[in-house]
Order: sequence, then structure tokens, then C-alpha cells
Amino acid sequence: MTRVPLLACIVGCVLAPIVAHAQGANAKVARGSPTAEKLPVYVIDPTWPPTLPNDWILGDIRGLFVDDRDHLWIIHMPSSLTDQEIGAALKPPIADCCFPAPPVLEMDADGQVVRSWGGPGAGYTWFSQEHGIYIDHNGFVWMGTSNGMHVMKFTQDGKHVLTIGEPGVNKGSNDSTHLGGPANFYVEPKTNELFIADGYINKRVIVLDATTGAYQRHWGAYGKRPVDTEKYAYPVNTATPPQQYSTLHGLVGTKDGLVYVSDRRGNRIQVFKQNGEYLMEKFVRPETGGAGSGFSLQLSRDAEQSLLYLIDGTNERVWILRRKDLVILDRFGRPGRQSGEFIRAHMIAIDSQNRMYTGEAGNGRRIQRWILKGTRPLSSVTPPR
Repeated sequence: MTRVPLLACIVGCVLAPIVAHAQGANAKVARGSPTAEKLPVYVIDPTWPPTLPNDWILGDIRGLFVDDRDHLWIIHMPSSLTDQEIGAALKPPIADCCFPAPPVLEMDADGQVVRSWGGPGAGYTWFSQEHGIYIDHNGFVWMGTSNGMHVMKFTQDGKHVLTIGEPGVNKGSNDSTHLGGPANFYVEPKTNELFIADGYINKRVIVLDATTGAYQRHWGAYGKRPVDTEKYAYPVNTATPPQQYSTLHGLVGTKDGLVYVSDRRGNRIQVFKQNGEYLMEKFVRPETGGAGSGFSLQLSRDAEQSLLYLIDGTNERVWILRRKDLVILDRFGRPGRQSGEFIRAHMIAIDSQNRMYTGEAGNGRRIQRWILKGTRPLSSVTPPR
């Protein structure tokens, strides 16, 4: 196959099943969903997930997505596993267990693996550090990489459709034909535009045509032209906030046409119209150092999508914000290795039954499921600072 920067396609690719009600703007309203007036009370589900088949084990959880069947799609990083963890896969084996699971898994609501694939193949370059997974309104699967320069589009059974960017080549945040550390994705169903948080290496949101990969537009912090030479200073001073992103990591689109992004080490969320017009910003624990507080985002399943969830892998929390003005309303979680605690909280997804899935990277390397026990009125909650 011939590859050109920003676009490569397999001719005659098979269309995947349509996913009409997934996350973001496609999310089906869930009965009894929490709202900005009735905040969620989540409890951990200790029965989930069951043991993986084939003596498989997961590495860093690099992406989560719930489709219209309430199947959970997972992308993890097999290369993060140690020899001790995958002793059975070594040659010669050094232990009875285990083997790295394929990079992409689809699980049903009971935690059973119904599909798995990924890794090197003909006609494309697989990732060394997988990152982000998103299924669009046409059923295509999008994935990226935290240390690389390309995004790939697949059918749900793992057939390669499109490569955007050029593996191994980065030309900066203002180049229209290359990428740099694409982390997470959203596809707008009305326009079929692909929004990428191109932010581990570059410092921008970039928008492309989801069919062809053709460049549409891009922007940096505050909707301005990104500048790669600006160095980030810590701690973040909210009185004179950084004018460039540090690590643009999370991205979600809403039913009312807005795009929310999280600047991980910048400890903040910014909101835009789809044309890149800046609307507002919120810092969440701006004094946070290390990897920052602004990991990944998800929306509540009420009709207005009135809550925005931010998962924070340094303070090990899930922050709950009112979406319309980014006021912090509540939080849950704490550091630790037990059920309901987090080590390197990284990804978050919510299904149509209001079950929440959280994925951990680093030394966490697990997925947990949270059950909505009920709601409590906003008036009864003392908001965290």
C-alpha cells in the first residue's frame, strides 16, 4: 500500500455496523441519570470484570469506550507489561502465567471478551504506545499513540481503513499534514469531522475529515495559534495562565455542538465551539505537579449532559463539574490499590445503565466498574475546593 502524509486508505474497505447511540453527542439518554441538581452516588462493583481468557493480562489502560450495545472497548499497552507479569510468554517460559492480551478488546456487559485484535499487520504501522479509542457514528474504530505521530481507523473486526499522519515524522503543532502524540478523539456526526487531542507532542486540537483525513483547521490554548517553543512553568499560576497547552489529553464533544478538552499537566479544562472559538476555562487543583490533574473527560447521560466528569491520575479522583459553567460540584475516589481506589487513574467511560468504567495506567493496570447506587440533591453536598 502506498502511504502519503495525513492519508492512506485501503480501497474497498468493509463498512462496520452503525453505532447510533454511543458516547458524546451520540449518547442515548439513560433513565435515572445523575444531573447537575441530583449528583451521583457511585459504589464499586467488586464482581467485575471476571478473569480474562487464555491467561491474558492487561497492561496500561490507554483507552475506554462504550458502544450502543453497552459493550466496553478497551485499548491497552502490552509493551508496559514486565517479564514477571508475562512469564509464560517468554522463550523459554519462566512462569505458568501470563500472556499479554491483544491490544484491542471488546467486552460485553458481563465482562466476557467477544472480540479481540490489534498489533502489527500488512499495510500499516502499529503503535509502540497505544493511546485512545473511539467508535464513531458509522461504527469505525479510531486509535492513536502517545509517543508516535499517527492515528488509525479500523472496522470493528480489525480491518485497517485509514492512516492519518506519518509514523515517525513530526513537523510541529502548525503543520497540517502530520501529527504529534494524538491522545483522544471525537467524531461529529453532523459533519463527519474528526477532532483529535493532538497533545502529547504537539499542543493543539486538530480537525480533519473522518472519511478522507483531509485537514480542516486547528487551534491551541484559548483558540490561538499554538507555539511549540514556549516552555511550561510549574506550579501553574491561574492569575497569569499558560498560553500554550502542556499535554492536551482528554476530548469530548457534546450534543449542543461544544468541544471540551483537558490539558493534563496544565491542570485545566477548556471549552470551545467546533470552529475553535474559545468559551471558558477551569483549573482543577492547579497546584498539582507531576502528571497533572487533567486526564480524561466524560459526560453524564441525562438529556442536557449537565455533568462533566474529569478523571485525575495524580490526585486519584473523579471530579464532577457542572458542564455549563465548569463549577466543581463533587468528587470521589482516593489513592490506593483496593477496590474503589486508584493508582494512575487514566480513562473513564459511562454506559446506558449509568455504569461507570475507570481505567488505570502505570502500576494500576486495571479496569474497575462503578454502579450508580442513587443520587443526592446538590443542596446536600459541600463542594470541594
